[in-house]
Amino acid sequence: MILTNSVVVAVVTVMVLSLVRVNVVIALVAGALIGGVASGMPLKEVLAVFSAGLGGGAEIALNYAILGAFAAAVAHSGIPVWLSHKLIKFITKRAQDASGRALLRCVIVLLLVAMGVMSQNMLPVHIAFIPLLIPPLLGVFAELGMDRRLLSNAMTFAMVTTYTIIPYGFGSIFLENIILKNLIENGLAHVTLRDVLWGSIFPALGMLAGFITSCYAYRKSRTYDSQKIRSIEVKDANCSVKNIIISTIAIVCMFIVQIRWNNMMGGAMVGLLILNVGHVVSWRDSDSVAMQGFRMMAAIAFVMIAAAGFAAVLRETGDIQELVTCLVANIGSNKSVAALGMIMVGLIITIGIGSSFSTVPIVASIYIPLCQALGFSTLATICIVVSAAVTGDAGSPASDTMLGMTSGLNVDGQHDHIWDTTIPAFIHFNVPLIIFGVLGALVL
Repeated sequence: MILTNSVVVAVVTVMVLSLVRVNVVIALVAGALIGGVASGMPLKEVLAVFSAGLGGGAEIALNYAILGAFAAAVAHSGIPVWLSHKLIKFITKRAQDASGRALLRCVIVLLLVAMGVMSQNMLPVHIAFIPLLIPPLLGVFAELGMDRRLLSNAMTFAMVTTYTIIPYGFGSIFLENIILKNLIENGLAHVTLRDVLWGSIFPALGMLAGFITSCYAYRKSRTYDSQKIRSIEVKDANCSVKNIIISTIAIVCMFIVQIRWNNMMGGAMVGLLILNVGHVVSWRDSDSVAMQGFRMMAAIAFVMIAAAGFAAVLRETGDIQELVTCLVANIGSNKSVAALGMIMVGLIITIGIGSSFSTVPIVASIYIPLCQALGFSTLATICIVVSAAVTGDAGSPASDTMLGMTSGLNVDGQHDHIWDTTIPAFIHFNVPLIIFGVLGALVL
């Protein structure tokens, strides 16, 4: 039976523990142990397989750690706050009439989208820019009557879509180190990065549709308490011309290394070295700044490592093929139902875990054999795996993307994590992601 299959037992364990707010890493370890034992494996063997599988996530974890250090170093330069102050002055001068205010609202949304895109590749600091750049701008947002739900969804759209479709920075980690690697490990040995990019188009279109509906749904003005906004302590923009020049050089060099050698960790190391040699970060402060960055990314890195061990146990149980056979027998030849079911299960898993990156090793080991058995093409299989992983990242209370939005928009206590960040993202992104994911699975 499906419900007694060890793979199902392991996944359900992770989901339940995550949803009741047990730490995701602990949930993954517990799920691996329970699933492995349920398959008949001795506990000692389960632990050995899990430990051996951890190495599969080590490279990704190290990438995250180095990127965190680089993000902390850029923040240390003072550039984020300096940019915020410049933007405030620009907006204040031009928000004089209704038409000017409407134009500025559009400009701000587009600027946040641009910043979200760059945070994944050109300046790969991920969510670190939000608590640095957004709080100083809350007063301007309130003056223009901007709904923070729109701002949250705009940045979510930019960040998630970027790593889904652009193979640089975090996109390189997601598309090459995670998606491509797991596709090859689970039976699609002939697949290439080009195939992954084509298969990711429909999920990206789903994110675009969600962004467009967000712009319409949250277009009206929303009032916020200006007194609470004024109570926020904002750091002064202590950023010298030297810091701006050297930081710009570091960012450009980092991006060049990424493109030339396709190595984000190497690019981040080059950027860090330039910031240290240029005394943007003094050698005396280098260790503390790096540790700050490591702490910022540590939680994500540990989830990546634990997810790799979890996936290794699932494969070792030998019950994946049994699950696939059982599902094929129940689904039959109805590809639309199969695609919908797989994406919905991915949604539930990702909501529980809170990370699309961590979901891939879990779903790939199950979905790829299932897609092959049902006759899906390679591109359709990729579309299903990517859609199943991405759904939930936008809309999970435990998602680092969602937590990042709230960390910047709720510093004055006027932006609720569930009702203003999580639920709007869930509604506007997961629904079109499911629709476009199923459509892509049938068309590709």
